[in-house]
Amino acid sequence: MREKTPFLHRPYGGYHLRDVPDADPELTRVGPGTPGGEFLRRFWHPVAHGADLKDVPIAIRILGEDLVVFRDGRGKVGLLGRHCSHRGTSLEYAKIEGCGIRCCYHGWLYDVDGRILETPAEPEDSNYRNKLFHPAYPVHEYNGLVFAYMGPPESQPAFPILDTFELPGYVLGPGEPLGIANVKPCNWLQIIDNVVDPVHEAFLHARISGVQFLDEDGRPVEELKDVGEFDFVETPLGLLCQETRRVKASVWVRSIEYIYPNIAQIPMTPIFPPRYPEGKDELCYISFITRWRVPIDDENTVEFAFVRLRPGQENTYITNPGPVVRNNYGGRPYDERQRFPGDYEAQIGQRAVARHGLEHLAATDRGVILMRRMVREGIRAVARGESPRHGLHHHQGVVRTYGNDTLLRVPPANTKEDDREVLRAIQGKVAARALAEPPSLREDIRVYAR
Repeated sequence: MREKTPFLHRPYGGYHLRDVPDADPELTRVGPGTPGGEFLRRFWHPVAHGADLKDVPIAIRILGEDLVVFRDGRGKVGLLGRHCSHRGTSLEYAKIEGCGIRCCYHGWLYDVDGRILETPAEPEDSNYRNKLFHPAYPVHEYNGLVFAYMGPPESQPAFPILDTFELPGYVLGPGEPLGIANVKPCNWLQIIDNVVDPVHEAFLHARISGVQFLDEDGRPVEELKDVGEFDFVETPLGLLCQETRRVKASVWVRSIEYIYPNIAQIPMTPIFPPRYPEGKDELCYISFITRWRVPIDDENTVEFAFVRLRPGQENTYITNPGPVVRNNYGGRPYDERQRFPGDYEAQIGQRAVARHGLEHLAATDRGVILMRRMVREGIRAVARGESPRHGLHHHQGVVRTYGNDTLLRVPPANTKEDDREVLRAIQGKVAARALAEPPSLREDIRVYAR
């Protein structure tokens, strides 16, 4: 249990609050043998884009481990420890062959499962070949992403297929501009903090980082610059992070889904005024993007994502990303970043590893508190030899998800306070329905893209 955050009680009091506490090691450390690292290793994580695996191995770092990923002549993908088991030369310089990769230094040949197939300079009776294994991890290639499981082999879960991955009439595309991974120089948890903080959208995105909520003519919707009613609902996978707003004659319930431990499912933002189907007073937009935040090490994180598209539809995440997407990446001029900061700046600006001991969490941070509690419980469960309670670890087959944006045609109440009661009631009903009937099953009203 961390100590209570100190408060200053006088102006110009910086002298009395100069000490910076250590980061929370349980929640933020991810390397081998750390409690948080062992917990995260119980899940599948994307580690590379399949299209990047060409004629040379790629050096990567994931969960504090230095690795190489490659595709051999058979088309099989391997994820091996970076340093050769013979003399430690980096296998990023290895040669890809028909069956595995061959170290450039003395020619040891490794299969994708780590089996040592050849030690050409050694005697024929060497006991290394076919008996010694090099460190390797199982991988699963799915829709252009290479996923890895880096935990104990006996605890390997099935690869999870979310219901949003294989929707009829839709395909998955890469969710990174230019098709590259988005690396952020900060700890993974403060990026997840952002996922379970729907309240920041009204300020950072609607007012500061660029227009997010538009009407049909491309103009900002003024009502959406204010914080609405918000709530956080536990699901079998994690949390629904809800914010509910009044927009003229409609109520908009935005339910971003946090899937434990490091996935966000974000629905398509509607265009206003909404176009309800004939005879309907409701629209439900299912999650449009699935994004993983994968720790590189304690101080760096890489993002991978899928977006859902109609066949042949332009993937604007790559061809024409909007300001909210662009401002989630580094590389912009510093002056622009200062004037128009986005998620990237808000996340890395908390230090490489945020110091929870200096935070003053408030009512709007309830999602952050709940998420951190879930993660901490999972870390401690793994330390006790148990499985995490939440997330995708226990699921087989298609996994039903709960994120959605729901619009309902509901006239305003007589007073502002009465209307807020209406919003809160609708918010609760939308969450209850999502849990009882996941949006992907709602054939009558579901809409996946504008």
